[in-house]
Amino acid sequence: MVDASPDAATVLMTDLGVLCGCIALSKLLDPVRAVDRAIFGGLTAILIVAYTAWRLFDTIPGFEFGFGAIWQRFYFVFEAIAILYTLMSIVILLRHTDHSATADVAEAEIDAANSWPPVDVFICTYNEPVDVLEKSVLLSRALDYPDVRIWVLDDTRRPWLREYCNELGVNYLTRSSNEWAKAGNLNNGLRLTAGPRAAPLLLVLDADFAPHSNLLKRTVGLFRDPKIAVVQTPQLYFNADPIQHNLMASKAWIDDQRIFFDVFQPAKDAWGAAFCVGTTFLVRRDRLNEIGGFPHEAVSEDINLTYTMMSHGYVTRWLNERLSVGLAAEGLPEYITQRARWCLGTIQVALLRNGPFRGANFTMVQRLHYLHGVLNWLCKPFIVLMLLAPAVYWFFGIPAFEADYVDFLGHAVPALLAFYAYSGWVSRRRTLPIFMEVTHMVTAVAVTWTLITCLYRPFGRPFKVTDKGGDRSRTIVRWDMLRIFGGLCAVSVGAIIWALIGPNAPTEATPVDILNLVWAGISSLLAGVACIVCFEKPRLHREELFQTDHVGQLRTETGLLLPCSVHRLSTVDASLSLAQEHRDLTIGTAVDLVLDGLQTVGGHVSFSRGRDLLVSLSLPEAQRRDMVVALYRSPNDNLPLQADMGKALAGLLRRSIGRD
Repeated sequence: MVDASPDAATVLMTDLGVLCGCIALSKLLDPVRAVDRAIFGGLTAILIVAYTAWRLFDTIPGFEFGFGAIWQRFYFVFEAIAILYTLMSIVILLRHTDHSATADVAEAEIDAANSWPPVDVFICTYNEPVDVLEKSVLLSRALDYPDVRIWVLDDTRRPWLREYCNELGVNYLTRSSNEWAKAGNLNNGLRLTAGPRAAPLLLVLDADFAPHSNLLKRTVGLFRDPKIAVVQTPQLYFNADPIQHNLMASKAWIDDQRIFFDVFQPAKDAWGAAFCVGTTFLVRRDRLNEIGGFPHEAVSEDINLTYTMMSHGYVTRWLNERLSVGLAAEGLPEYITQRARWCLGTIQVALLRNGPFRGANFTMVQRLHYLHGVLNWLCKPFIVLMLLAPAVYWFFGIPAFEADYVDFLGHAVPALLAFYAYSGWVSRRRTLPIFMEVTHMVTAVAVTWTLITCLYRPFGRPFKVTDKGGDRSRTIVRWDMLRIFGGLCAVSVGAIIWALIGPNAPTEATPVDILNLVWAGISSLLAGVACIVCFEKPRLHREELFQTDHVGQLRTETGLLLPCSVHRLSTVDASLSLAQEHRDLTIGTAVDLVLDGLQTVGGHVSFSRGRDLLVSLSLPEAQRRDMVVALYRSPNDNLPLQADMGKALAGLLRRSIGRD
């Protein structure tokens, strides 16, 4: 072990002071107040800028042509991109909006005048099974709104779906081809619903999103401002994404989109740069007709819609309320495909002749906000480079930057501490170290490859739909991804072994060696966690169970009524606790569940342990559809809204040692 020098001890004390200061700021300041955001964000930015100056002037040696000089500058370019993105984020987050009060006033006035504008609901579907699609259709039928028509836009021409729509009394539309993918499907619906009965507003839903009953009444009033062309609401999910699920952190870790929807979009709205995200948004039909329909030049028709509207002087309004719930990508391939498509679409819109960089009629603020979105994706290659950097040092003798661990402690650690503290504070505990890094790592390689292919072929690739539904009842090993992250982990571990016992292992570790040894250890740890994600845990329940607080009774075959509390419920299962244990309720026992305020539901016991039971339900179709509406028509805290580091680490530890 190398003794820390007095200089190192002094630097550590400084770092400890920075940490204490950040903790104090997070306790004393309120992220709702603009002044407080400016104070905490400004101090964080100062430390980041100081770190950047150190990197630029003290850690990059003079250029001498060779791999080492090229590698160090290549690394710094992508690090600088990540730094620029972070600094822009701090500036953007100086502001935020909340339009709920405006929505309250508008809803009350329209209700008093009984002047609700007609709305056409467009449900876009490609290949989703009925158990996914039905939630969107049934909940659209249950919207608390006086004048609404529902249109299912089927882009796979399925006869069974036409019959299903006829049965439910909703409209069915299809077309002969899939030209322009989702945008083409929407434009086909726009064209076929035109005419005297055409509603002035359209609600667009993806097939896996269920609107809450009050969605339309909360949103339509915002269109009284004529400059608003789109009203967008956040996406929330009723199931854990594959990273939350596979790390056993679904009750403690927030999905990666929460900070975007809950924090960044309200901030972008304050700058006039919030954008459409593809589902659960309303758009004015006349504004669509004015711009020639839904834009189809990029695979991300949503952000393209917003920026096309911007060029005509219209904006997207962000209403940050929980007004729908959807199905998150359930498997890793679907999760990664989705992110890679978003990356591709963002780059495509950036390259359009009439896009935010090359087009006319955009303000500098709007262009800078789009640059911020592009930088988000350009940060991903930096993650790959960070994982590889210590191995490059130990195998080739080339550090990513010329510095030792004391310098790193003095310049990088204060900036990192401030960044993590500020992120957790401004996001209101929606970020967690390790878990956030792993989330970005999982998609980094695929996004990096997408960016590379954009260099020579940004357009002309098919639209890849995110698959939903399917069998998730067994463990699946994602070998292609496991090879990538296993390889990255092996390289880092190999670098550590090489450094310690290799033929050129130093007899005494230098400060630069120590920095790169610790770096290699962190890289191997993160890559190892990413490897765990590649082992997809089965999803044990046929449908996601919703948390409930129903009080009910369990009726046995003999007519005995047993008081119970239902903790979680779906259309196929009920998890409940009896007031007292009954040993006669063994697996397979037929029972009726009498729920407070709901109809009696038949079923049988499928799990029994003490007072806790799982009852498999057998509902007639009409009753099952009523249950779907009852479960999805209002917000449900099925997933956490804030992160908990202790619980997240506990879940990760259990998964690591195989205690699923």
